[in-house]
Amino acid sequence: MEATSREAAPAKSSASGPNAPPALFELCGRAVSAHMGVLESGVWALPGPILQSILPLLNIYYLERIEETALKKGLSTQAIWRRLWDELMKTRPSSLESVTCWRAKFMEAFFSHVLRGTIDVSSDRRLCDQRFSPLLHSSRHVRQLTICNMLQGATELVAEPNRRVLETLASSLHTLKFRHLLFSDVAAQQSLRQLLHQLIHHGAVSQVSLYSWPVPESALFILILTMSAGFWQPGPGGPPCRLCGEASRGRAPSRDEGSLLLGSRRPRRDAAERCAAALMASRRKSEAKQMPRAAPATRVTRRSTQENLTAGGTDLKRELHSPATSHEAPGTKRPPSALAATSSASSSTSSYKRAPASSAPQPKPLKRFKRAAGKKGARTRQGPGAESEDLYDFVFIVAGEKEDGEEMEIGEVACGALDGSDPSCLGLPALEASQRFRSISTLELFTVPLSTEAALTLCHLLSSWVSLESLTLSYNGLGSNIFRLLDSLRALSGQAGCRLRALHLSDLFSPLPILELTRAIVRALPLLRVLSIRVDHPSQRDNPGVPGNAGPPSLIIGDEEIPENCLEQLEMGFPRGAQPAPLLCSVLKASGSLQQLSLDSATFASPQDFGLVLQTLKEYNLALKRLSFHDMNLADCQSEVLFLLQNLTLQEITFSFCRLFEKRPAQFLPEMVAAMKGNSTLKGLRLPGNRLGNAGLLALADVFSEDSSSSLCQLDISSNCIKPDGLLEFAKRLERWGRGAFGHLRLFQNWLDQDAVTAREAIRRLRATCHVVSDSWDSSQAFADYVSTM
Repeated sequence: MEATSREAAPAKSSASGPNAPPALFELCGRAVSAHMGVLESGVWALPGPILQSILPLLNIYYLERIEETALKKGLSTQAIWRRLWDELMKTRPSSLESVTCWRAKFMEAFFSHVLRGTIDVSSDRRLCDQRFSPLLHSSRHVRQLTICNMLQGATELVAEPNRRVLETLASSLHTLKFRHLLFSDVAAQQSLRQLLHQLIHHGAVSQVSLYSWPVPESALFILILTMSAGFWQPGPGGPPCRLCGEASRGRAPSRDEGSLLLGSRRPRRDAAERCAAALMASRRKSEAKQMPRAAPATRVTRRSTQENLTAGGTDLKRELHSPATSHEAPGTKRPPSALAATSSASSSTSSYKRAPASSAPQPKPLKRFKRAAGKKGARTRQGPGAESEDLYDFVFIVAGEKEDGEEMEIGEVACGALDGSDPSCLGLPALEASQRFRSISTLELFTVPLSTEAALTLCHLLSSWVSLESLTLSYNGLGSNIFRLLDSLRALSGQAGCRLRALHLSDLFSPLPILELTRAIVRALPLLRVLSIRVDHPSQRDNPGVPGNAGPPSLIIGDEEIPENCLEQLEMGFPRGAQPAPLLCSVLKASGSLQQLSLDSATFASPQDFGLVLQTLKEYNLALKRLSFHDMNLADCQSEVLFLLQNLTLQEITFSFCRLFEKRPAQFLPEMVAAMKGNSTLKGLRLPGNRLGNAGLLALADVFSEDSSSSLCQLDISSNCIKPDGLLEFAKRLERWGRGAFGHLRLFQNWLDQDAVTAREAIRRLRATCHVVSDSWDSSQAFADYVSTM
């Protein structure tokens, strides 16, 4: 491990740069860099030793081009690229990162630095060459691109001089990440719209990830979501896409597209953006009432049809989706329509009779949200040419405007649309009206708080996002919107060609207990293969039964048995508190294909409940190979632990910080060793953080004795208070039994610094029988830090 750390450290170089070869080679190298176009064919024919001396003197452009020739001559340029990384990037790669190609890593980072303007190519001769474009030359190595802050780089990439750069990125880029986004202006959003259209719809980007966006800008968030889902409409005033063909350029709207036009003074918006506008109208109405919601009712009001509303049997959903209730093209005449709404205040269904207009409460004007710092409020409208192109203005303002003699109030339709089976029942056109292109397969949202508007937009898109294979929602503050998410996932699962196979969900609070939420997910997505779910704290404040929240949980949870599913990997992180074992067992019984199970911080009312879970695993999960327990108090479950160690189907077991040896260690350790000696299928055992100590380590050594039938090849005894003398005796016993190399031994964060000489001797002996992974951990400092936090 020490050798690896030294290798990972940046190479020290003198102020004069890389070590200079003889003067003749240096002169030749500089000549080649200066006149490569003339001498290129001669360089390919140079002998290997001369070429090896010239390589460090070439700039990155010719060094990259000569790579293939160097490989043919048996020369590697990896050391040169690594030195360039250390000297120019001045950062050390993560210890967890395994760099397979330093050339690709350097060129990808170089592209990002040049794009953001954080590196000056003229400051180093190795980066400067007037015959090459840094962006174009390095773009073919870019597999992952990160856009930060105020969308820096988006405008540059869509500019005409960088058209070839964007075309190259469209074929090479696979992952697009957004980090720490801030409020952006209209021009930056328009550039991002074009960039996403090129990279996703006409490119190869398959994954979009958003990280750390504390205050998401709704219009920008909706733009990224809709483009990632494959929906596209050219921005107002933006240039047409030359890749979409002449048929999609500037054509007059057809009769079916009337719902996409918002009037003569409004630019065209896509349906997801109109969804957010409708939701803001709903918020405006609820703020005007300022009272708990009574019996569910739906009202859609238009002045032109106010006197024509009847109580006759008209299907509400059909009317809400019809062009008659949508925003229409100017000059289009709409025939009178009749809307019917249902009321659930009583057990019987009756017609809703419209009250006189004078008695209806008038909604307050829509509150305008604060704009980005340094920007003024909404601009004064001076005609069609001055119409704001800012989606932010549209989402938060247009819903409150009254124009062309129209008024549309959407109450419980907007709030409760996704509680039913049709997530698009928002009184607005469906997303199918937009042009649909290629969409991504992986969406990740990390620490991006989702408002009701953003959550509903996401759910609306998810219900038909059949290309999505993996979804990660991490600490998004969903709250009661989790019910709408479940409805959308259920609708997506019913779509033909649904590919969603992995779902990762984590949050601070949940209105549902985690086991009930897990049951709801596996019931909604029976074809799911990987499910990772974590809830840190149960919250009573998000009780779905209070007025104003999503529908009752009985519509989602239910008491029926879970049908058989395809789950192969299940990871669950529990909040504090005893968990009902029968609910977990019901999930396990329905997951006959389960191969990997991980329980983090799970607490059961009694050891018998834990035993019930283990018995269910043995009877119903015959394909289970890996089982992991973390941060669980198993001190009183020693018989259950022995039951697991005797299971002949498990190949890997992890007990991480489970307090295994807190009680009766002298009696329990021999029983545990005996169970392991008779298990020939167990390959890996991880016991970090269980206070094993020297005595426990020497007891485990008996697992590798001559009379043992164990095939254990991976052992993790990190953080177990092991001292150097105990480790040395463990190594001697392995040598005495002559078992040979048994695989990997992990020794992180033990007390090996108390006697460095003995520890080195022990590790030397162990390396003759296994691969040892350790670290230089300061146990005294760690103990001081622990005491300081008490």
